[in-house]
Amino acid sequence: MIRQLDASQWRAWHGDSFPDCCWQLEGDELHAIAGTQRIDLVSLERYRNFRLRFEFALPYAGNSGVFYHVQEDVELSWHSGPELQLLDDQGHPDGRVPSTRNGALYGLLPPDADTQLIPDQFIEAALSVHNGEVEHWLNGRLVLRYGLSDEALRKRIATSKFSNYPRFARADEGHIVLQHHGEAARFRRLSIETPD
Repeated sequence: MIRQLDASQWRAWHGDSFPDCCWQLEGDELHAIAGTQRIDLVSLERYRNFRLRFEFALPYAGNSGVFYHVQEDVELSWHSGPELQLLDDQGHPDGRVPSTRNGALYGLLPPDADTQLIPDQFIEAALSVHNGEVEHWLNGRLVLRYGLSDEALRKRIATSKFSNYPRFARADEGHIVLQHHGEAARFRRLSIETPD
C-alpha cells in the first residue's frame, strides 16, 4: 500500500499539532524555517517495514536528516532513531567526514558512492527498511545497505556517542522524523509504501 504523506500526517516532536512556528507548507513542500526553534516533524503513525520516498533540497551548507524507528519517550529523536543524513557536503564541515556525509547512516557508516548535491536543487531520496535490513537511495542509486543487527554495526555503535543512549537503534518499529537542524530544508513528494 502506498500513501502520500502531506502536512496532515506530521506533528511536532513531543507535541500534538503541526509546528507552524518553525515549519511551513508552501504548495506541496514542507519547509524547515531557518533561524527558528528547532522542532522536528514526527509522523503520526509508527512503521516497521516501509519504503519512504521523497525529494529534498538544502541551501549551501545545509544539514538535515530523516530518522526511523524513533521512540518518543526519549529527549531527542536521535537518541533512539538511526538517521539517513542529508547534507551539502561541499559547504558543511560534516562533509569532510565520511560517516557524516550526505547519504550516510549518520556518525556510523559512510555512503558507498559520491552523493554530493547542488544547493537549492531537489534530489530524489528513498529509505527502505525491511526486517532490520536498511537501504539508503539518492537519485535512483543505492548508496548504502546495512543490517541493524550486523555485528560490525553494533560494534561501531558501542564505540560511538550513541553508546550513551541504550534505546538507540534497538526498536523494530517507530515513528519517522524529519529533522529541523536550524538551517532551511525543503521536502516534497513524500510517500510511504508499507506491506498490505
